[in-house]
Amino acid sequence: MPRARRRRPAQQPAAAGRRPAPVWFFDLDDTLHDATQAIAATIDRRMTDYVVRHLAVAQPQAEHLRLTYWRRYGATLLGLMRHHAVDPHHFLRETHDFDVLHLLRAERGLARLFARLRGRKVLLTNAPQRYAQAIVRELALHRQLDAHVSIERMRVHGTWRPKPSRALLRHMLAREGLASRDQVHRALLVEDNPANLKAARAVGFRTVLITRHARRGPRGRSAYIDLRIRSVHELARRLPAAATRC
Repeated sequence: MPRARRRRPAQQPAAAGRRPAPVWFFDLDDTLHDATQAIAATIDRRMTDYVVRHLAVAQPQAEHLRLTYWRRYGATLLGLMRHHAVDPHHFLRETHDFDVLHLLRAERGLARLFARLRGRKVLLTNAPQRYAQAIVRELALHRQLDAHVSIERMRVHGTWRPKPSRALLRHMLAREGLASRDQVHRALLVEDNPANLKAARAVGFRTVLITRHARRGPRGRSAYIDLRIRSVHELARRLPAAATRC
């Protein structure tokens, strides 16, 4: 997997009496902005239309395939690649080429929040790079994020492995210098998808579920979710010792 940009070493000396800084992995859609309100519906519609055009099937069957592959593989794209030899770059370009900023809805103050969070911050999203970068810049987070890992970069040994792939998540730990038992506790995945969090917890991440825009999720307590919050704005308050700067 190629690196998104030159990165700082994850292992930084901790001040006396303080825990080592965490390494944050942030999802994008429905974590850093409200995709459910408008953007997700547009993407879903464009994906279904793509399947109709390129697989020559009726709209109901296309909708069924889109949902089936998303549930089975974590990304519709992966199912289309495996079963229909769809070109991934063409699919991503066709399905995400629209005025996303016109539909963007997000809370204010995210840049200030990120500036307060101790540690390295990595965007880890199954969305394509161009789409993700446009949203990150509009949210004024481009100077706060240390690395961007979009779906094009989610490859392990040359094979596309988007979330919730455990191979990808282990690769991310190794990439950030967190694979050892005494370092893995520093990794936190923050996102709205419980399936991704379950996989991350299995390989050693601490996990934070964002519930504000979630369309799905476990009821009651779940062993693989360390913290539930409605918004990323709650991170500094709910994880003050590990998360905030002095």
